[in-house]
Amino acid sequence: MKYLDDLKTVVKINSYTKNKSGVDKVGKVFDIWLKELDFSCHIYKRELIGDHRYYTSAKDKSSKKLLLLGHLDTVFAPGKFENYSEDEYWVYGPGVCDMKGGNIVALQALRELREEGIKLKNIDILFVSDEETGSDDSKFLTSKLAQEYDYCFVYEAAGENLEVVTGRKGVGTFTIDIQGVAAHAGNNYVHGSDANLEASYKLQNLVKLTNLELGTTVNVGKIEGGIGANTISPHAHIVFEIRYKSEAERDRLLREINTIVQTNYVQGCVSVLRGSIQRDVMQTTQASLDLIENITHITGSELTYEERGGVSDANIVSSNGVVTLDGFGPFGDGDHTNNERASKESFQSRIELSKKLFRYFINNSDFKGE
Repeated sequence: MKYLDDLKTVVKINSYTKNKSGVDKVGKVFDIWLKELDFSCHIYKRELIGDHRYYTSAKDKSSKKLLLLGHLDTVFAPGKFENYSEDEYWVYGPGVCDMKGGNIVALQALRELREEGIKLKNIDILFVSDEETGSDDSKFLTSKLAQEYDYCFVYEAAGENLEVVTGRKGVGTFTIDIQGVAAHAGNNYVHGSDANLEASYKLQNLVKLTNLELGTTVNVGKIEGGIGANTISPHAHIVFEIRYKSEAERDRLLREINTIVQTNYVQGCVSVLRGSIQRDVMQTTQASLDLIENITHITGSELTYEERGGVSDANIVSSNGVVTLDGFGPFGDGDHTNNERASKESFQSRIELSKKLFRYFINNSDFKGE
């Protein structure tokens, strides 16, 4: 399994999102491997983060187009977690499942097709460099390129039973800055406007927007403010996140949040909302279910699927109307911890699945049956 040697090569290069040189080093390794398969490499240079990399193959004008999507960055800073190891069943290290392992699955499937003499065409690859910090830079590039494609496979980790992902919640992160009026808590209590008290009302009303039956959550993750016990608080700061499973819930949340921010619960306080939707919802669609059914016919085996609360760049592509399935990488767990691991058996299973799908797509210019 030479591909595990390739995985070891890239896993041992630290590619923490803010480690530009490390992320670029990983990207250059993939440049070499994909150029060997006759992909053209287009580099989108960045100053403070790693460069984004877009690899394109030959095209048939009449064919549908498939985008393979991954990311090069990982979550641990240099010196924190940089080892690679393996035993009979698992490989261990930063990125083995999230998601250098997934990138290797896609690469190996393409390699094996080339070894069969199949010309690779109508399949392109995008590797971004900042997914782990929210894709704040790359989401604009991903969104723009996505409009050229009919299908997208994302190589984040598979589910425990090798499920692919048809839906992911949307996520938004926001802050509320509250300006109150400072006053001496003993001598001038009535002249103050307590920003901390205002924040407490807003916190409770934000949390009330949660609707677990609909999969909607609002989490106030951080709240701070004030000067000391003897001073009416002149300022407070709230950081919160929303997650939702439908566009209707997104719209409800945004509307209610604005109402909460604009409502003054404590006279004299003024509040300002900042933030935005980071990645919009990826909803399970009839088109994605049809694709799964077609894949079942193509491969001769059932492809199970699930929805997840976490987000990925699949959200971005799906939001642009592209039929998108996520979770084509290997199964693993412990991601974002120093216990990250991936199943060796799942690598081979995922490579075989991708190879069958790529072969069919190249030969038939689509995933639809005859």
